[in-house]
Amino acid sequence: MTQQNSVQKHHGAEIELLSFRLGEDEYCVGIMSVREIRGWTRPTPLPHAPPHLRGVINLRGTVLPVVDLSLRLGMDPVGGDARNVIIVVQINGHAVGLLVHAVSDILALESDDLQPPPETAGSDGARFISALAIVDERMVRILNLEAVLPDLTVEAA
Repeated sequence: MTQQNSVQKHHGAEIELLSFRLGEDEYCVGIMSVREIRGWTRPTPLPHAPPHLRGVINLRGTVLPVVDLSLRLGMDPVGGDARNVIIVVQINGHAVGLLVHAVSDILALESDDLQPPPETAGSDGARFISALAIVDERMVRILNLEAVLPDLTVEAA
């Protein structure tokens, strides 16, 4: 777990997370990496971009790449309608938009409540999850943004 993700395991420390939905599943990112939450804006597609890169939008004069997080994680794509949102995160000094179905909540958890994901041989997707937590009888996955978006600025160029 990294400083960038703002999900650090310091014994007894409180961690704030933004939770959101992708389909029926709930995921989280460290609140310190979130810059803003925007309503749906149709991105301008880029030629030869990877399938999960939906395109770019104008964010107050800055070109912002928008990643369909559902596609990036190997699930069905987010439809892209008025109910969907773009979570703008800061990763390695770059802003990136994450297209998700809906934002759920802000969670405050103790670092002791976080559990490492199980070791799964050959599971490429397991590296995308930095930790798991049980919140009100539901399992939430905490994303490792550096693994999910390793070279996005190179892909968008």
